[in-house]
Parts: sequence; C-alpha cells; structure tokens
Amino acid sequence: MSIDVSQFVQTFLEESFEGLDVMEAQLLDLQGDDVEAVNTIFRAAHSIKGGAGTFGFAAVGEFTHGVETLLDEMRSGHRSATPELVKLLLESVDCIREMLQAARDGAEVDAARIATVGAAIEASLGKGEAASADGEAAHGEVNVSSGWHIRFVPEPEVLRTGNDPLRLFAALEELGPLQVQCDLDRLPPFADMDAEACWLAWDLRLEGDASREAVAEVFEWVEDQCELLIEPLREDEGAGAEEDAPESVSPPPVSGATSGTPVPIASVPGSAVPASAASAKSRPATESSSIRVNIDKIDALINMVGELVITQSMLSQVGERLEGSAGADNLPCLEKLLEGLAQLERNTRELQESVMGIRMLPISFAFNRFPRMVHDLGAKLGKQVQLKLSGEQTELDKTVMEKIGDPLVHLVRNSIDHGIETPEVRVAAGKPAAGEVHLNAFHKGGNIVIQISDDGAGLNRDRILNKAVERGLVAPDQVLSDEQIHDLIFAPGFSTAEQVSDVSGRGVGMDVVRKNIKALGGSVEVQSRPGEGSTFTIRLPLTLAILDGQLVEVDGERYVVPLISIVESIQVRPEFVKSVAERRLVYRLRDEYIPILFLDALLGAGARPERQLTDSLLVVVEAEGQKLALVVDDLLGQQQVVIKALETNFRRVEGLSGATILGDGTVALILDVSGLMTLDKQAGGQPGWRPSREHEAA
Repeated sequence: MSIDVSQFVQTFLEESFEGLDVMEAQLLDLQGDDVEAVNTIFRAAHSIKGGAGTFGFAAVGEFTHGVETLLDEMRSGHRSATPELVKLLLESVDCIREMLQAARDGAEVDAARIATVGAAIEASLGKGEAASADGEAAHGEVNVSSGWHIRFVPEPEVLRTGNDPLRLFAALEELGPLQVQCDLDRLPPFADMDAEACWLAWDLRLEGDASREAVAEVFEWVEDQCELLIEPLREDEGAGAEEDAPESVSPPPVSGATSGTPVPIASVPGSAVPASAASAKSRPATESSSIRVNIDKIDALINMVGELVITQSMLSQVGERLEGSAGADNLPCLEKLLEGLAQLERNTRELQESVMGIRMLPISFAFNRFPRMVHDLGAKLGKQVQLKLSGEQTELDKTVMEKIGDPLVHLVRNSIDHGIETPEVRVAAGKPAAGEVHLNAFHKGGNIVIQISDDGAGLNRDRILNKAVERGLVAPDQVLSDEQIHDLIFAPGFSTAEQVSDVSGRGVGMDVVRKNIKALGGSVEVQSRPGEGSTFTIRLPLTLAILDGQLVEVDGERYVVPLISIVESIQVRPEFVKSVAERRLVYRLRDEYIPILFLDALLGAGARPERQLTDSLLVVVEAEGQKLALVVDDLLGQQQVVIKALETNFRRVEGLSGATILGDGTVALILDVSGLMTLDKQAGGQPGWRPSREHEAA
C-alpha cells in the first residue's frame, strides 16, 4: 500500500515557515556563544532539510545542508557566532524562505542571489575547516586520531516513538569498527521500573575515517529526544576512556542503580530508521491557510454546541405540547417556552463568543516580523535602534491581523527613517546613542489599540506646515492647531523627505496607512513632541464579522451606528444650536462646537424640516479626531449585529460600511462615520436646510 505524501506538503511548508521564523528570531537575539539558542536554530534547520528531502524539494534540502553544517560547527564549539556569520545565516534564512514560497506559489526564485549566498556558505565552511586544523596543529592541544567518541543519552520516551538504539548502533557499525559501553546509572529500582521506558545511556567509540556529518546523520531522527555529544578520538583514548566523557551530558545518578558494564553489540540487519518528526518551538507564520487552535477553545465550543442541542430539543417538545393543548393549559407551556428561549439566547451568545475565540490569535503573529526589519533597516540607515514589544498576547481576529500588517510596516519604517536620529545627533542632544521603537497592543472599550511610538526627534511642525502651504493643502494665513498640522502627513502624496530613497521620500505610505485602517473600521491618530518622539495610535474593532452597534431610527428608517464611534447621546436644547456661514448648524457641547449632520438629507432620503430639530436626539460620534452630531428620531437599543458586506451583495456606498439583518427579518444599514464626514465635506454643509431668522441672528 503506497502513501500519497503530497497531502502532507502543505503542512510541511507551514511548519517550515514557522521554523524559519524561529531561526530568524534566535539569530537576531543571539548573544555570544549561546549554546541553547544555537541548538534551537540547528533543530529548525535540520527539520527543514529532512522534510525537503522527503517531499522532493531537492534544491531546498541541498541549500539548507550547508546552513546546517555551519550551525553544527557553532554548536560543537568549533566556530564562534560573529556578526558576519549571523548576517550570513540571516541571508540564508531569506533564501530558504524564498525557495519555499516559490515552491508553494509556483513562482521563480532569484537564482543569482541564492547562488551567491550558497557560495558564501561554502567559502565560510572552507575557511572554518582550515582555521580549525591550523589552530590544532599550532597549539598542539589535541592529538586527533581517526574516529569519534559518542555520548548517547536518550530520553525515557524514545522507545515509544518507534526508535530502537540497537538499529542506530548497527548503522554506526557500517561506518567503521564500533565499541559500545552501556551506562546503567539511570536505572531505577526494580519496583519502579517501566518496561516501555529507556533508562540506559551509552558511550561509543567509532574508529575509521567517517565524517562528523555521517555520524550525526545516524542520530538525526532522535536528536530531539536525546543528549548527544560527538567529539574526535584522542590518540590515548582506549575502549574504557569513554568514562571521562563530560559531566554536562551525564544525567544525575538514580538511587539504587548499578554501575555500568561493557556490553557487546550484536549485528542487526540494516533497516530504515523510523521517522519521528522533530519540531522546534516556533512562532506561527504570518501567512498560512490554517489556524492552530488551543484545545481548550475547541472543548468549550463542543460543550456549548451540546448545550444548544439540548435547549433546542426542549423547545421542540414544548412546541409539540402547545399544538395539542388549548385554553388555560397554554399558560404553563408559554412560560416554559419563554424560559427556553431565554436559555437559547444565552447559549447562542456563548456559542458565538466561542466561535469568535477560535478566530482570535495573539497579535504577536503580526509583531514577529519587526525584529528583523528593525535590525536590517537600522543597519542600512546607520542608526542604532532597539525594538520593544508589549502586549504580544493581546488577541485579534485573524482577518483583521492579516490586513493590519502593511500599515504597521509603514509606521515602523516611518519611525526609524524620520523619527530616530543618528547616534551622533542623539548623543549631542543628551540622549542614548540607540533609539527605541515601541510596539504596544491592548484592549480598551471592546476594541484593540495598537501604539507605535519612538523616542526620536518628533514631527517637525514648521516643515510640515511649509510643505502643506507649498502644495496648496492649506492657505498661507490659515491658523492650525498642532493636531491639525500633524494630521497633514496623512494627505495623499505628502512627504517632507529631502531626497528620494528606497526607504522614503516618494510621498506614498501614510495616506495608504489611513485608508487601509479606515477600511477595517478603525482610525489612526498621531501625537508628537519636538525632541521627545512621536506616537501613532491605531484603534480597531476586534473582528470584522460581528459589530457592537446602537440601533437608531431616522424618518422611519433604521440604521446601526458602531459603538466604537459613539461619544454620547443628548437631547437637543435649542439655545445651544448655532448657525455658521448660512450653510452649517453647529451644537455647542460644553467647550466645543460640533457640526450637526442630517442623515436623511445626506443619504438622499429627503430634507429634514428645521422645525423638527428640537424634537430630535443628537448622537455625537468621532472619527479621525473630529466629531459630528447625527440627528436621529429615536434610540432603539444596543445589540451585536452580523456584518454583511455591501460590495458582495450590491456595491460600495460611501458613508455605509455594510448592512445587517435584524431579528424581525428587516435590513438595517451600518453607518461608516469616516465616510459620512467625507460626504458631508463634499456636500459643503447641510443639503436641503435653510437657517431661520433666529439662527441667522445667532
């Protein structure tokens, strides 16, 4: 019976991308000769190489083989983690990722770049071997004979995964004469013995000219299930010299154990070493076709479905009784029906929250791309930049997270390029030479807030204003607040860069940031203080599927206003209504004047007679740092609604973000506050409205 391995290719690719993320993160954080970090990187590379060979990605396997050899030399202490080597390994990660993406998408790879990096790896390996040989010869510290000393300490669970140490030793024996000494120090008392666990360890002496790589390959299927040491034999090392193996790989002795005795090995017919998939701890890839869900969330979902089925069954029985009953007997049945409906509502809400929980992922999925980007961009611009991440476990809908990635990239690049100064400038200003970019995420008011802040120079108010005047965005004599001036950087094509580079200066980016965030139903604001830095604040809904909204009625039509946009609702007081420029009504709310917006007139449902304004309510909403007062007839209550896209079923309509179906089967339109502001500006005031003498006098 043959097995079609193609069905596992997608899983291999996703796990490989995760492994590459692990390698990249560990390389960026690598401090000195951190053995544990190097081991983690090595395991990830080894898993990719092994899987590439299994699934037919020969080029990936061949390229990764060289990377694995470099890492093996690092973890054995024969090579130091220099900045040049770390840079080469990071470039190698990029090449492997590109090859895997090309294999997944059926695209072409940059063969020249991959060949260049591959040649650099081969050159580094050649230098390493020469340096190692020269060093040993010059210092006379180690007299190496032909062969290897191997210390093999498997985990107790190794047998349960189908791995047999005898088969490994048989494979070693094919490489040369082999002597084996069994270590019984880990054996527990007989009463505590688990017959399916492995409590033995071995010291092995392999003679001959087999390479370290060939020896390591024998143990590749169990390397994540054992402690393994491979070192050259010394000329004076005899069959019993293995007792001098480093203590760091020997487990502590178990009370009551017997001492080790040499055990001969019998020849075992050669057979394939069983594959025990090794996987390293890893970060999830930013692009994948699946979500790895915590089992607790699945269990909660299954339990709620069970409760929902029980409730539904109860209601069915009550319904059957109602059909056969009459008169006074209906009252108890109706009470039970109402009780069942209330329970059904609770269970449905919990089920909805459980299902949404499955789609929620920690925002670290989006944040994890930035350490490498900050590292590379800082080096390119000659700046020292430290990245600080906070709130990585804050959860966000997978769809929202996938779409917020590009805006975050633009904002982080902007902070490094425009905000963080060069080390010389920072030191002269009394700051640390290294600047800091801080990404922070947290929940607030049922939404998620993402802040990108830096301790750089801040926005240059005068330069932004002069550039805006030059481009005709504002009049030369126009007076603007700091917030309004800072907001100008989001204008299409706006840039203050003195020269165009591949990082900035083309006037694209910030307007796209705001556009993409608005498309998600969110907003972005900027705060800046000269010499101290800037903070960009993004507010987003937790999900694009469910919306918490306020249902309002306007001239017989019902609309949904997102709760995220609502500041407050007030009853109109005529003395606070003022007229501006004969085209605009404003409402004085405490210390500010807020433009009044008639929804029915703006959306084409007819003009609102002024005499009815005093009988209406105002819903004060906010977006992009501006406020509007929406005129409504009634507030019908708050509820969660399922969003249906207008583009899918009709077409995009400015001022509307979608529609929903209410409990009575009717359709209500969901308002887009930012879009309403745009429509209002295009209309130039209040269509269909003329001020009264009272307002003209005001």
